Amino acid sequence: MKNSASNPPTIQAITQTLRRQAEELLPKLNTVLEGLGYYEITHQRISQQNNDQRQYVKNTSYQGLTRARHSQLCRVMIKWELSHDSNHELSTLQREVAVLTAVSHSRSTGTQNTPQTIVPPVLSFETVYMKFLAQRWQLNLLAMPYYENGNLAQQLSNEKSSLLSDEKKYQIINQVAHLIANLHKAGWLHNDIKPSNILLDDFLPNSADNSVIVPNLRLTDFALAKNIDKPSVANPAGTPAYLAPERWQGQGATIQSDIYAFGIILYEILTSERPFKIDNQRSEPLKEWAIQHCQQSISTLPLEYQRYQRIINEALAKRVEKRYESMEEVLEDLERV
Repeated sequence: MKNSASNPPTIQAITQTLRRQAEELLPKLNTVLEGLGYYEITHQRISQQNNDQRQYVKNTSYQGLTRARHSQLCRVMIKWELSHDSNHELSTLQREVAVLTAVSHSRSTGTQNTPQTIVPPVLSFETVYMKFLAQRWQLNLLAMPYYENGNLAQQLSNEKSSLLSDEKKYQIINQVAHLIANLHKAGWLHNDIKPSNILLDDFLPNSADNSVIVPNLRLTDFALAKNIDKPSVANPAGTPAYLAPERWQGQGATIQSDIYAFGIILYEILTSERPFKIDNQRSEPLKEWAIQHCQQSISTLPLEYQRYQRIINEALAKRVEKRYESMEEVLEDLERV
Protein backbone atom coordinates (compact mmCIF):
# COMPACT_ATOMS: atom_id res chain seq x y z
CA MET A 1 0.00 0.00 0.00
CA LYS A 2 1.35 3.40 -0.94
CA ASN A 3 1.39 6.42 1.33
CA SER A 4 -1.67 8.60 0.96
CA ALA A 5 0.55 11.64 0.64
CA SER A 6 1.15 10.64 -2.98
CA ASN A 7 -2.28 9.10 -3.63
CA PRO A 8 -5.75 10.60 -3.14
CA PRO A 9 -7.60 9.02 -0.20
CA THR A 10 -10.36 6.55 -0.96
CA ILE A 11 -13.72 7.80 0.43
CA GLN A 12 -16.76 5.56 0.72
CA ALA A 13 -20.35 6.70 0.96
CA ILE A 14 -19.51 10.36 0.46
CA THR A 15 -22.38 12.63 -0.53
CA GLN A 16 -22.24 15.27 -3.21
CA THR A 17 -22.67 18.06 -0.69
CA LEU A 18 -19.54 16.90 1.09
CA ARG A 19 -17.33 16.42 -1.93
CA ARG A 20 -16.06 19.98 -2.21
CA GLN A 21 -15.39 20.30 1.53
CA ALA A 22 -13.68 16.91 1.58
CA GLU A 23 -11.33 17.89 -1.23
CA GLU A 24 -10.10 20.75 0.95
CA LEU A 25 -10.36 19.03 4.34
CA LEU A 26 -8.72 15.65 3.80
CA PRO A 27 -5.31 16.90 2.59
CA LYS A 28 -5.16 19.17 5.67
CA LEU A 29 -6.17 16.23 7.85
CA ASN A 30 -3.43 14.10 6.26
CA THR A 31 -0.88 16.76 7.14
CA VAL A 32 -1.99 16.76 10.78
CA LEU A 33 -1.96 12.95 11.00
CA GLU A 34 1.46 12.69 9.39
CA GLY A 35 2.76 15.23 11.90
CA LEU A 36 1.54 12.89 14.66
CA GLY A 37 3.45 9.94 13.20
CA TYR A 38 0.73 8.25 11.14
CA TYR A 39 1.33 6.98 7.61
CA GLU A 40 -0.38 4.80 4.97
CA ILE A 41 -3.49 6.88 5.64
CA THR A 42 -6.75 5.73 4.04
CA HIS A 43 -10.00 7.59 4.70
CA GLN A 44 -12.92 5.18 4.81
CA ARG A 45 -15.83 7.39 5.83
CA ILE A 46 -16.69 11.05 6.29
CA SER A 47 -19.96 12.67 7.30
CA GLN A 48 -21.20 16.12 8.16
CA GLN A 49 -23.64 17.42 10.76
CA ASN A 50 -25.17 20.85 11.14
CA ASN A 51 -27.73 21.64 13.82
CA ASP A 52 -28.38 25.25 12.87
CA GLN A 53 -28.50 26.40 9.25
CA ARG A 54 -28.47 30.05 10.40
CA GLN A 55 -24.96 29.68 11.82
CA TYR A 56 -23.67 27.13 9.34
CA VAL A 57 -19.93 27.18 10.04
CA LYS A 58 -20.15 27.56 13.79
CA ASN A 59 -22.57 24.65 14.22
CA THR A 60 -21.15 22.32 11.61
CA SER A 61 -19.04 19.33 12.56
CA TYR A 62 -17.38 16.61 10.54
CA GLN A 63 -16.82 13.02 11.58
CA GLY A 64 -14.77 10.35 9.90
CA LEU A 65 -13.15 6.95 10.07
CA THR A 66 -9.58 6.58 8.88
CA ARG A 67 -7.24 3.59 8.71
CA ALA A 68 -3.50 4.15 9.17
CA ARG A 69 -0.23 2.84 10.54
CA HIS A 70 1.88 4.25 13.35
CA SER A 71 5.44 3.44 14.32
CA GLN A 72 4.44 2.71 17.93
CA LEU A 73 0.73 1.89 17.71
CA CYS A 74 1.02 -0.31 14.59
CA ARG A 75 -2.16 -0.63 12.50
CA VAL A 76 -4.95 1.52 13.85
CA MET A 77 -8.44 2.71 13.10
CA ILE A 78 -8.85 6.42 13.84
CA LYS A 79 -12.23 7.94 14.64
CA TRP A 80 -12.03 11.70 14.27
CA GLU A 81 -14.31 14.64 14.83
CA LEU A 82 -13.78 18.19 13.59
CA SER A 83 -15.80 20.95 15.23
CA HIS A 84 -15.61 24.72 15.35
CA ASP A 85 -13.20 25.99 17.99
CA SER A 86 -15.82 28.26 19.59
CA ASN A 87 -18.17 25.33 20.27
CA HIS A 88 -17.24 24.33 23.82
CA GLU A 89 -19.79 21.57 24.27
CA LEU A 90 -18.42 18.13 25.11
CA SER A 91 -17.90 16.42 21.76
CA THR A 92 -19.43 13.09 20.78
CA LEU A 93 -15.97 11.57 20.59
CA GLN A 94 -14.98 12.80 24.05
CA ARG A 95 -18.13 11.22 25.47
CA GLU A 96 -17.32 7.98 23.67
CA VAL A 97 -13.81 7.89 25.10
CA ALA A 98 -15.26 8.39 28.58
CA VAL A 99 -17.61 5.43 28.07
CA LEU A 100 -14.85 3.20 26.65
CA THR A 101 -12.65 4.01 29.65
CA ALA A 102 -15.45 3.31 32.11
CA VAL A 103 -16.36 0.00 30.46
CA SER A 104 -12.70 -1.06 30.31
CA HIS A 105 -12.34 -0.49 34.04
CA SER A 106 -15.37 -2.72 34.63
CA ARG A 107 -14.31 -5.59 32.38
CA SER A 108 -13.81 -7.96 35.31
CA THR A 109 -17.51 -8.77 34.87
CA GLY A 110 -16.54 -11.56 32.48
CA THR A 111 -16.61 -15.19 33.53
CA GLN A 112 -14.18 -18.01 32.99
CA ASN A 113 -16.03 -19.14 29.88
CA THR A 114 -16.43 -15.76 28.20
CA PRO A 115 -14.10 -13.01 27.00
CA GLN A 116 -13.58 -10.44 29.75
CA THR A 117 -12.69 -7.63 27.37
CA ILE A 118 -15.82 -5.90 26.13
CA VAL A 119 -14.45 -2.99 24.10
CA PRO A 120 -11.33 -2.22 22.04
CA PRO A 121 -8.59 -0.47 24.02
CA VAL A 122 -8.09 3.26 23.57
CA LEU A 123 -4.56 3.49 22.17
CA SER A 124 -4.52 7.27 21.94
CA PHE A 125 -6.83 10.25 22.24
CA GLU A 126 -5.54 13.63 21.14
CA THR A 127 -6.96 17.09 20.54
CA VAL A 128 -5.25 19.38 18.04
CA TYR A 129 -6.26 22.53 16.16
CA MET A 130 -6.22 23.26 12.45
CA LYS A 131 -7.31 25.91 9.96
CA PHE A 132 -10.18 25.00 7.63
CA LEU A 133 -12.59 27.23 5.67
CA ALA A 134 -10.70 30.26 7.00
CA GLN A 135 -11.66 29.28 10.56
CA ARG A 136 -9.92 27.64 13.53
CA TRP A 137 -11.27 24.14 14.18
CA GLN A 138 -10.79 21.61 16.97
CA LEU A 139 -9.85 18.10 15.84
CA ASN A 140 -10.34 15.14 18.21
CA LEU A 141 -8.60 11.90 17.27
CA LEU A 142 -9.36 8.50 18.83
CA ALA A 143 -7.01 5.67 17.84
CA MET A 144 -7.99 2.04 18.44
CA PRO A 145 -6.54 -1.22 17.12
CA TYR A 146 -7.37 -2.19 13.56
CA TYR A 147 -9.01 -5.63 13.54
CA GLU A 148 -7.91 -7.67 10.55
CA ASN A 149 -10.94 -9.97 10.73
CA GLY A 150 -13.37 -7.09 10.34
CA ASN A 151 -16.81 -7.03 11.92
CA LEU A 152 -19.71 -9.42 12.26
CA ALA A 153 -21.58 -7.81 9.36
CA GLN A 154 -18.73 -8.82 7.05
CA GLN A 155 -18.78 -12.37 8.45
CA LEU A 156 -22.53 -12.54 7.71
CA SER A 157 -22.13 -11.38 4.11
CA ASN A 158 -23.48 -13.73 1.47
CA GLU A 159 -20.12 -15.17 0.47
CA LYS A 160 -19.08 -15.94 4.06
CA SER A 161 -22.39 -16.77 5.74
CA SER A 162 -22.80 -20.01 3.77
CA LEU A 163 -19.51 -21.24 5.25
CA LEU A 164 -20.76 -20.98 8.85
CA SER A 165 -21.75 -24.33 10.34
CA ASP A 166 -24.63 -24.59 12.80
CA GLU A 167 -22.08 -25.06 15.58
CA LYS A 168 -20.17 -21.94 14.53
CA LYS A 169 -23.42 -19.94 14.38
CA TYR A 170 -24.25 -21.06 17.92
CA GLN A 171 -20.79 -20.02 19.15
CA ILE A 172 -21.15 -16.56 17.58
CA ILE A 173 -24.67 -16.12 19.01
CA ASN A 174 -23.47 -17.22 22.45
CA GLN A 175 -20.49 -14.85 22.42
CA VAL A 176 -22.59 -11.89 21.25
CA ALA A 177 -25.03 -12.59 24.09
CA HIS A 178 -22.18 -12.75 26.63
CA LEU A 179 -20.73 -9.54 25.24
CA ILE A 180 -23.99 -7.62 25.72
CA ALA A 181 -24.58 -9.21 29.13
CA ASN A 182 -21.13 -8.12 30.28
CA LEU A 183 -21.75 -4.58 29.03
CA HIS A 184 -24.97 -4.41 31.04
CA LYS A 185 -23.17 -5.77 34.11
CA ALA A 186 -20.66 -2.96 33.66
CA GLY A 187 -23.58 -0.53 33.94
CA TRP A 188 -24.03 0.59 30.33
CA LEU A 189 -26.56 0.43 27.52
CA HIS A 190 -25.14 0.44 24.01
CA ASN A 191 -28.24 1.70 22.12
CA ASP A 192 -26.87 0.85 18.67
CA ILE A 193 -26.11 -2.87 18.73
CA LYS A 194 -25.80 -4.27 15.21
CA PRO A 195 -23.39 -6.61 13.37
CA SER A 196 -21.21 -3.80 12.03
CA ASN A 197 -20.59 -2.61 15.62
CA ILE A 198 -19.33 -6.03 16.73
CA LEU A 199 -15.66 -6.42 15.90
CA LEU A 200 -14.03 -9.81 15.42
CA ASP A 201 -10.71 -9.78 17.24
CA ASP A 202 -9.79 -13.40 16.57
CA PHE A 203 -11.00 -17.00 16.56
CA LEU A 204 -10.00 -18.85 19.74
CA PRO A 205 -10.00 -22.64 20.26
CA ASN A 206 -12.54 -23.82 22.80
CA SER A 207 -10.56 -25.29 25.70
CA ALA A 208 -13.08 -28.13 26.07
CA ASP A 209 -13.07 -29.04 22.41
CA ASN A 210 -10.33 -27.75 20.14
CA SER A 211 -12.39 -28.63 17.08
CA VAL A 212 -14.75 -25.76 17.94
CA ILE A 213 -13.35 -22.31 17.20
CA VAL A 214 -14.87 -19.61 19.39
CA PRO A 215 -15.02 -16.02 18.12
CA ASN A 216 -13.41 -13.35 20.28
CA LEU A 217 -15.60 -10.27 19.92
CA ARG A 218 -15.52 -6.58 20.86
CA LEU A 219 -18.29 -3.97 20.93
CA THR A 220 -17.55 -0.64 19.29
CA ASP A 221 -19.22 2.71 18.49
CA PHE A 222 -20.47 4.01 21.83
CA ALA A 223 -21.68 7.38 20.56
CA LEU A 224 -25.23 6.63 21.80
CA ALA A 225 -24.29 4.68 24.96
CA LYS A 226 -26.05 5.58 28.21
CA ASN A 227 -25.48 4.72 31.84
CA ILE A 228 -28.13 2.22 32.94
CA ASP A 229 -28.80 4.17 36.15
CA LYS A 230 -29.48 7.48 34.40
CA PRO A 231 -32.77 8.38 32.67
CA SER A 232 -32.65 7.95 28.92
CA VAL A 233 -33.85 10.66 26.55
CA ALA A 234 -36.93 9.62 24.58
CA ASN A 235 -35.19 10.05 21.25
CA PRO A 236 -35.36 7.30 18.59
CA ALA A 237 -31.64 7.53 17.83
CA GLY A 238 -29.93 4.44 16.50
CA THR A 239 -30.09 2.21 13.43
CA PRO A 240 -33.71 1.80 12.24
CA ALA A 241 -33.33 -1.89 11.36
CA TYR A 242 -32.48 -2.72 15.00
CA LEU A 243 -34.59 -0.18 16.89
CA ALA A 244 -37.11 -1.57 19.40
CA PRO A 245 -40.84 -0.71 19.09
CA GLU A 246 -40.92 1.37 22.28
CA ARG A 247 -38.17 3.62 20.92
CA TRP A 248 -40.39 4.44 17.92
CA GLN A 249 -43.19 5.21 20.37
CA GLY A 250 -41.21 7.88 22.19
CA GLN A 251 -39.89 5.89 25.12
CA GLY A 252 -36.30 5.97 26.39
CA ALA A 253 -33.72 3.24 25.97
CA THR A 254 -33.59 0.32 28.41
CA ILE A 255 -31.90 -3.05 28.77
CA GLN A 256 -34.83 -4.46 26.79
CA SER A 257 -33.96 -2.18 23.86
CA ASP A 258 -30.52 -3.80 23.62
CA ILE A 259 -32.13 -7.24 23.98
CA TYR A 260 -34.42 -6.45 21.05
CA ALA A 261 -31.41 -5.56 18.89
CA PHE A 262 -29.81 -8.86 19.95
CA GLY A 263 -32.94 -10.67 18.76
CA ILE A 264 -32.58 -9.10 15.32
CA ILE A 265 -28.92 -10.18 15.21
CA LEU A 266 -29.82 -13.71 16.35
CA TYR A 267 -32.28 -14.07 13.48
CA GLU A 268 -29.74 -12.59 11.08
CA ILE A 269 -26.96 -15.00 12.10
CA LEU A 270 -29.24 -18.01 11.63
CA THR A 271 -30.90 -17.04 8.33
CA SER A 272 -28.61 -14.39 6.76
CA GLU A 273 -31.67 -12.11 6.66
CA ARG A 274 -33.31 -9.66 9.04
CA PRO A 275 -36.78 -10.49 10.35
CA PHE A 276 -38.05 -7.04 9.31
CA LYS A 277 -37.31 -5.38 5.98
CA ILE A 278 -38.52 -2.37 4.01
CA ASP A 279 -38.45 -1.22 0.42
CA ASN A 280 -35.58 1.28 0.29
CA GLN A 281 -37.36 3.13 -2.50
CA ARG A 282 -40.22 4.20 -0.22
CA SER A 283 -40.60 7.95 0.27
CA GLU A 284 -40.86 7.67 4.07
CA PRO A 285 -38.42 4.93 5.13
CA LEU A 286 -38.52 5.80 8.84
CA LYS A 287 -42.29 5.47 8.88
CA GLU A 288 -41.98 2.11 7.14
CA TRP A 289 -39.44 0.91 9.71
CA ALA A 290 -41.70 2.02 12.55
CA ILE A 291 -44.60 0.02 11.08
CA GLN A 292 -42.41 -3.06 10.69
CA HIS A 293 -41.12 -3.02 14.25
CA CYS A 294 -44.38 -2.01 15.93
CA GLN A 295 -46.93 -3.99 13.88
CA GLN A 296 -45.32 -6.69 11.75
CA SER A 297 -45.54 -10.19 13.23
CA ILE A 298 -42.34 -12.04 14.12
CA SER A 299 -41.02 -14.25 11.35
CA THR A 300 -40.94 -18.01 11.79
CA LEU A 301 -37.49 -19.56 11.62
CA PRO A 302 -36.70 -22.32 9.11
CA LEU A 303 -37.32 -25.84 10.39
CA GLU A 304 -33.65 -26.54 11.15
CA TYR A 305 -33.54 -23.58 13.57
CA GLN A 306 -36.91 -24.05 15.29
CA ARG A 307 -35.14 -24.68 18.60
CA TYR A 308 -34.30 -20.93 18.63
CA GLN A 309 -37.87 -19.77 17.96
CA ARG A 310 -38.81 -19.29 21.62
CA ILE A 311 -35.75 -17.07 22.13
CA ILE A 312 -36.60 -15.06 19.01
CA ASN A 313 -40.21 -14.62 20.13
CA GLU A 314 -39.29 -13.39 23.60
CA ALA A 315 -36.37 -11.19 22.49
CA LEU A 316 -38.50 -9.52 19.79
CA ALA A 317 -41.73 -9.20 21.76
CA LYS A 318 -43.49 -5.96 20.82
CA ARG A 319 -44.37 -5.14 24.43
CA VAL A 320 -41.45 -4.57 26.80
CA GLU A 321 -43.12 -6.49 29.65
CA LYS A 322 -43.27 -9.62 27.48
CA ARG A 323 -39.61 -9.39 26.53
CA TYR A 324 -36.66 -10.88 28.40
CA GLU A 325 -35.81 -8.83 31.48
CA SER A 326 -32.06 -9.44 31.20
CA MET A 327 -29.41 -10.97 28.98
CA GLU A 328 -28.80 -13.55 31.73
CA GLU A 329 -32.23 -14.99 30.93
CA VAL A 330 -31.28 -15.12 27.26
CA LEU A 331 -28.06 -16.97 28.12
CA GLU A 332 -29.96 -19.51 30.20
CA ASP A 333 -32.21 -20.31 27.23
CA LEU A 334 -29.20 -20.48 24.90
CA GLU A 335 -27.66 -23.09 27.19
CA ARG A 336 -30.82 -25.19 26.79
CA VAL A 337 -30.50 -24.89 23.02
